[in-house]
Amino acid sequence: MTQEELIRKCIKGNRSAQQELYSRYSGVLFGICMKYSRNRTEAEDNLHDSFLIIFDKIHQYRSRGSFEGWLKRITVNTVLQKYRKSEPLTLIEERLEDETGEEEDLKTDIPLATLLKYIQELPNRYRLTFNMYVLDGFTHREISEKLGTSEGTSKSNLARARNILKERILNAKINIA
Repeated sequence: MTQEELIRKCIKGNRSAQQELYSRYSGVLFGICMKYSRNRTEAEDNLHDSFLIIFDKIHQYRSRGSFEGWLKRITVNTVLQKYRKSEPLTLIEERLEDETGEEEDLKTDIPLATLLKYIQELPNRYRLTFNMYVLDGFTHREISEKLGTSEGTSKSNLARARNILKERILNAKINIA
C-alpha cells in the first residue's frame, strides 16, 4: 500500500491502515519519545498519545513536505504539551557566569545507552532544551516559543544541561580508570 493510500484509509478510520501506519513509523517516533522521556514507560505513554493525535489530525496533512517529518513534529509537540500541562515549566531565568561559548572536546568511549541514560536523568527543563537544541536542531528562539520562556533561559538551560552531562561523563571516565 502506498503512503497516499495509507493516509486516505487512515482518514476514513480504517483500523488495518492505522495498524500499518503504526507499524511503519512507531520505531522512529518511539526513538523521539525516548529522547524526551525519563524512562521507557513514559516514552511508551508519549508514543501512544502521539498516535492518538496523529490519527485524529491526519486529515490535516496536506502532502506538503515529508509525511515522516509531519509525524515527528506532532510527536515532539505532543510530548512538550504533556510536560507543559503536568509540570509547569517555570524555567530559571539566570545568566551563567562562565559562558565562554567554547565547547570542550570530550573524547570518550562512553556507550550510547549510558549517554542516553544520562540525558534522561536531566531535570525536565534541561532535558527538553538539550534534546530540542542538540538532537532536533531547534533554535533558541524556537525553543523559547515552544516552552514559553525567553531565549536567554533556553541558552542558560542548554549550558546547564551540557555542564551536568560533562560532569557525569567525566565522573564515569574517572570511575572506569
